[in-house]
Order: sequence, then C-alpha cells, then structure tokens
Amino acid sequence: MTRRTTAIAAALSLLPLGQPLLLGSITALATGALLLSTQTAVAQSAQVFIKRGSAKFKKGDYQEAITDFDQALEIDPQLAIAYGMRGVAMRALGNNKGAIIDFNSALEIDPQMFPAYYSRGLAKGALEDYQGAIDDFNKAIEINSQDADAYLNRGNAKRKIGDDRGGCADYKKAISLGELSTAQWLNSKGGAWCRNMR
Repeated sequence: MTRRTTAIAAALSLLPLGQPLLLGSITALATGALLLSTQTAVAQSAQVFIKRGSAKFKKGDYQEAITDFDQALEIDPQLAIAYGMRGVAMRALGNNKGAIIDFNSALEIDPQMFPAYYSRGLAKGALEDYQGAIDDFNKAIEINSQDADAYLNRGNAKRKIGDDRGGCADYKKAISLGELSTAQWLNSKGGAWCRNMR
C-alpha cells in the first residue's frame, strides 16, 4: 500500500460509524493531511542527512559521512542512494566487504542503480574477485553503455584474469567514449601491445 493510500485509509478509519460522512470528514481529512505532511517531513529530514553526508564525503571526512548516511537510513531504510553513498564512503576507508554489503542493499531497493553496480565492481576488484567485478561492470554497462570508466575498469579486471584481448577491446571502447588518460597510455610504449592488437 502506498503512503498516500495508507494515510487515506487511516483517516477514513477515524470516521465514526453511523455518522454522516460530512460530519466526520473534516476530522478525518485533517488527520490524513497531518499523516501526509509528517511523511513528507520524514523524507525531507533523511535528505538533509544525505546532503550533509555528501558534503562531508567531498571534504574527505568519510567516517562522519557514514554517520550521516546511517542517520538517513534510520529515518528511511528504503533509501537506495543512502546505502550506495555509505558504500562509497566505506570503500574510501578501505572497507570493501562492508561496501559490498551496502551496494547489495542499494540494488535490492533499486536494481537499475548504475553507481551501485559500478562501485561494487570496484570493491570486488580490490578484493581480487575479478570475475565478480566483470559481472558488475557488465551490468553497469547494460544500464549505461556510455560510461567510459565502466569499460576501463572492466578492461582492467579482464586483464587480471588473463583476457588481454577483452581488456584491450574495453580500453579502446573507453577511449572512443572520451577516456583521455587511456588514450595517452595506448599511444605510449606501454600500450603498444594493445594498440597493435586486432
């Protein structure tokens, strides 16, 4: 049941039985409006913690950012973005296992959340689960096929499992999408193996 439906049902339940609808409707509607405004206030307060946590993250204060994302999730445990952002902050602190748990939670709520797949792929790569990383980058690319970094990082993971040809193809795709540092590498002595691969 949606929040609005729940609020309306709660308001209607307050109508006294046997009373004309008009007499009880003012109280019921006022109660319904109060319930809806309370839900809006709760959602807004969770957003305040997300914004504050994001600002702390940008300053490099990852632990304090996590605290704010925790508070947002206490208010609304269905905020996929709060799980995702907390996961990114955990990754910044080197807690890749904890980050993966948060990315999993975000994806349970929003299975099309590109940043959660992408970031979980990075975390899995850091834990040397290269096939898991490739799977996550595949899903991220399925959602957003124009993200150069997803191709670049999938290419890195493919090379870690010995798929140089696949890695090279991903590097070239990343370059075609504007990944400049990879283009510089490809044109260097170190990138000759890939540059010459057909």
